[in-house]
Amino acid sequence: MADDTSTLSPDRSTATEPSRAEPAHGPQQAVPGWLTRLVVVGLVLAALNLRPAITSLGALLEEVRDGLGMSGTVAGLLTSVPPLCFAVFGVAAPRLARRWGAGAVVGTGMAAIATGLLIRPFAGSTGGFLAASALALAGIAVSNVLMPAIVKRWFPDRVGTMTGLYSMGLALGTALAAAVTVPVTGVLGDSWRMGLVVWALPAFLAVLPWLPLFRDRDRGSAASAPAPGQGEAPAPGRGEAADGSRAAGRSIARSRTAWALACFFGLQATAAYITMGWMPQIFRDAGVPAATSGVLLAVAMGLGVPLSFVLPRLAARMRNQGLLAMGLGLCGLTGYAGLYLAPAAGAWGWALLLGVSNCAFPLVLTLIGMRTRTGAAVVRLSAFAQSVGYLISIPGPLLIGVLYQHSGGWGLPLALMACLMVPQIGLGLLAGRNRFVEDELGG
Repeated sequence: MADDTSTLSPDRSTATEPSRAEPAHGPQQAVPGWLTRLVVVGLVLAALNLRPAITSLGALLEEVRDGLGMSGTVAGLLTSVPPLCFAVFGVAAPRLARRWGAGAVVGTGMAAIATGLLIRPFAGSTGGFLAASALALAGIAVSNVLMPAIVKRWFPDRVGTMTGLYSMGLALGTALAAAVTVPVTGVLGDSWRMGLVVWALPAFLAVLPWLPLFRDRDRGSAASAPAPGQGEAPAPGRGEAADGSRAAGRSIARSRTAWALACFFGLQATAAYITMGWMPQIFRDAGVPAATSGVLLAVAMGLGVPLSFVLPRLAARMRNQGLLAMGLGLCGLTGYAGLYLAPAAGAWGWALLLGVSNCAFPLVLTLIGMRTRTGAAVVRLSAFAQSVGYLISIPGPLLIGVLYQHSGGWGLPLALMACLMVPQIGLGLLAGRNRFVEDELGG
């Protein structure tokens, strides 16, 4: 299908779009400025809480394992639990958003994160710990899916800027939890339980900005409300989805762009989890001190904070984002080659390159918002891409560990990482084309 040259990027206003997002039902129900600002605050606070449940546990995994008497196998499987939960629970997000409104679901997700983080350190058993973790991860999963939809709905002319803002918050939360969990645990009497439970407090605070949207389901819903300037959404008929479009009744899996985004999402998530889980060990095996290896990982993760803000804004100004995906992939390939050839001598350079490569995550979030025309479609696409993508990412870290254990070195694992980066680049080129999922579904 040829590029639609009549459609502008989501970061540019058209004659039918208002200067400010109006997520209700047209200009006759203008949204108060304070409510829009509250949504911005809610997006940032939610983003800050989407990863500490994972990275804080990683920092204290050895202490948690000893405290609960976990076997090595169970402790190892914990690294694959987050993407599994993201895939399983993320599927429910569109249905929940249609019923209750996306804002209300995200607020409930924050409450689930806070409750899970509050309970799990004191669960007293491995089963209880895993169940409480699953509750927190379920809240993260539905929020992951709905964040692009909320941006599309409330800020249709600022998709790149707002995606960059919450992507930066997500990167900051990831790096912050990894960096301060161990020092905070020391201050709190070297109790791993206290070191984990402190992350429930910011999650509870993140619930507050979303409370007004619990009472205003129409404005909070990205799944059922019409795009700004298009008036009321028609009432759905029998067999018709909530947005009333012909494309809404067709499976999102029929779209080639949706599959390209899902697989691109899965391969970038695989690379990210491998980096977070194994990069320090690669450096340590090369003779880099343990403390320095940890700092190198923090540098790679921290690089995502500024880049996560800049990259989506840049992507939103481009008609085709494939070159960005290629550039990020080439950084990853160069980083893997460096880790193989001179892991210790060029450690800082390889960490920086892999940090840049991991910014494929904010890029794919931006693309989810740009490859759809309506809020309803972005919810469906986000759920599909993230659920399928996280399923794809589950085996990666485990397979790297198996290859490392059986080969006795990092040659084969690094070769696999590099091989996976090649299709990631190709899928990024496909996902970056100026296409719309609704067009491919015949909407």
